[in-house]
Amino acid sequence: MPIWNPRVETMSRVDLEQLQLERLQAVVNRIWDSVAFYRRRFEQGGLIPERIRSLDDLRLLPLTVKEDLRTGYPYDLFAVPLREVVRIHASSGTTGHPTVVGYTKNDLRHWRELVARVLSAGGMTKEDVIQIAFSYGLLTDAFGLHQGAEEIGASVIPMSGGAAEQQISIMQDFRTTALVGTPSYALQIAEALEEKGVARSSLHLRWGMFGAEPWSEPLRQRIESLLGISATDNYGISEVMGPGVSGECEEQKNGLHINEDHFLCEIIDPDSGEVLPPGQTGELVITTLTTEALPIIRYCTGDLTSLHLQPCPCGRTFARMARISGRTDDTFVIGGVKVFPSQIEEVLLQIEGIEPNYLVVVDRESGADTVQVQVEVPGALLTGDVRHLLRTQEILRQRLERALGLTIEVKLVEPRTIAGPRERKQKVIDRRKEVTP
Repeated sequence: MPIWNPRVETMSRVDLEQLQLERLQAVVNRIWDSVAFYRRRFEQGGLIPERIRSLDDLRLLPLTVKEDLRTGYPYDLFAVPLREVVRIHASSGTTGHPTVVGYTKNDLRHWRELVARVLSAGGMTKEDVIQIAFSYGLLTDAFGLHQGAEEIGASVIPMSGGAAEQQISIMQDFRTTALVGTPSYALQIAEALEEKGVARSSLHLRWGMFGAEPWSEPLRQRIESLLGISATDNYGISEVMGPGVSGECEEQKNGLHINEDHFLCEIIDPDSGEVLPPGQTGELVITTLTTEALPIIRYCTGDLTSLHLQPCPCGRTFARMARISGRTDDTFVIGGVKVFPSQIEEVLLQIEGIEPNYLVVVDRESGADTVQVQVEVPGALLTGDVRHLLRTQEILRQRLERALGLTIEVKLVEPRTIAGPRERKQKVIDRRKEVTP
């Protein structure tokens, strides 16, 4: 597939690292002058901008966490006057103040360019009709991908969320060739095709680009099989711009190419804060290199991944990040055993007729930790042969316990009890936090 900006995306590591250092020094000087929050942090650590002489000095800079942005709500971390901000987005704010991000005209220009790179890597061109199934609103997903699709010259259908049946109808009538949304919603659309008896051949779909939640390789294969598409992953986080941070190339599908000329990425141990070498899994930390309105230094994303520097056959020289395996706040520990939701998803995908729509409830009863996995199953299974239902429940329990090394309770629930056309689904509820010692 063509590379959107080959001059940049194939530059040598030597040239790239020199560019990164120059931009890092520039952004450190800018936030020292313009953002009181960062200046205080620097002074508390006895740090001045002149100390940053190499990329290795990045680890001298303070980490930024989501709570810092919430405390600075709404504009305290902006580095430009509000009159220079031409767009404002925000998170949902379901657990307190939302995190607010602003964009200057240059920021929007960069954003369009970076999303265009990711879409091109995923196989899409100006010949495509791209249906956006993210909800349009304060979140960055829909608008970011929309403007990038327009940048490559594609036709864009701003469908937003809604019932899967409506999505299918628009796909048929408008001859959609690419679907963009969450992987769980793509799976719902695929399920609706089967339920309604709609032939896959009635669609023109060729590509899918999905993100905003962790998803496994087996789930990718399931979506590709059901929809007859090539599905790629992309990554973004609103605090450092939105979609466009990285994306898989359609040729390789083995790691997401990071737009390293705009983002400097590290992997740290989420417990100690120690920077980890390439190949080791930890928390992704991002420093913005070109953002004007909201420059962010060493932002702790909470997403778990690893970095890889090996050359890619597609020709791009940017480092790749492994697909997100989970979040630091989704991971739960039982008896010293760390469990990631992706491990549960992989087990569910191995059982015919079971879709990976699930919820994990961790609780504490009589001083002992318990794990219940609620799994959606087809309605016919719940109303059919009771012995078959119990056998399915027992198979699930045995396979989950074998995979996780834990005692698991499995509860089978009706379709769409857990899943819905939401932007991001909660995978784990840890009620131990609510228990009084």
